[in-house]
Amino acid sequence: MQGFRQEAASKGVGARGLAALDGMSPDPSVISHDRGQGVFRQTFEQFGPRRANPLIKPGANKLRALGSFFDRLEAETGVQGAVLVSIWGLETGFGAVNGNFSTIRSLVTLAHDCRRSDRFRAELVDALKIVDAGYMTPGSMRGAWAGEIGQTQFMPSSYLKFGAGQDLIRSSQSALAATARYLKGYGWRKGAGWEPGQPNFAVIKEWNKSDVYARTIAYLATRIDQSVQ
Repeated sequence: MQGFRQEAASKGVGARGLAALDGMSPDPSVISHDRGQGVFRQTFEQFGPRRANPLIKPGANKLRALGSFFDRLEAETGVQGAVLVSIWGLETGFGAVNGNFSTIRSLVTLAHDCRRSDRFRAELVDALKIVDAGYMTPGSMRGAWAGEIGQTQFMPSSYLKFGAGQDLIRSSQSALAATARYLKGYGWRKGAGWEPGQPNFAVIKEWNKSDVYARTIAYLATRIDQSVQ
């Protein structure tokens, strides 16, 4: 921790951000979650339809209810509403289950762990920058076990790039708009398809590099889109 404080300070984290590390200890349950990600051992056929099918009807209802909002987002970013609703539903059940892990503690744990420490050290620095800037307090920064924040589960680095200063935890529209900016930022092509083999599927894989999960996003988005035609 002493060495990391020096590293974070050298990267521009000030006193308020560094104070978020006070009294921090590892969370063993985070390591258990990291080692037990069964989804990556499943095929799409095992995971995708089972996970996505219950979300088709509520997802279509969300798309209809927020139709004018999604139309504006598509005009601004090119990203279709069905894709955003698919991500929203798969990540948090449309904001119902954002997670209650301390983001800072989770990232401290994963940064200390040897498996992916470099990645999570960088994310921990960005989480401290969020606190330092006053966008969130350490206590309000809570989410999934791997440090994801908000209704579509942004890592701190993505929050700073695409949602800085926005309330991605309580505001569904802020979270969805940030997600649209993220996809646009990674090259989303307006009007192009998102299924495997189509231009925007590669952008979905920038959201989640797991082929099974990316295919599930595409599958659900297509069925939501078909449901509102």
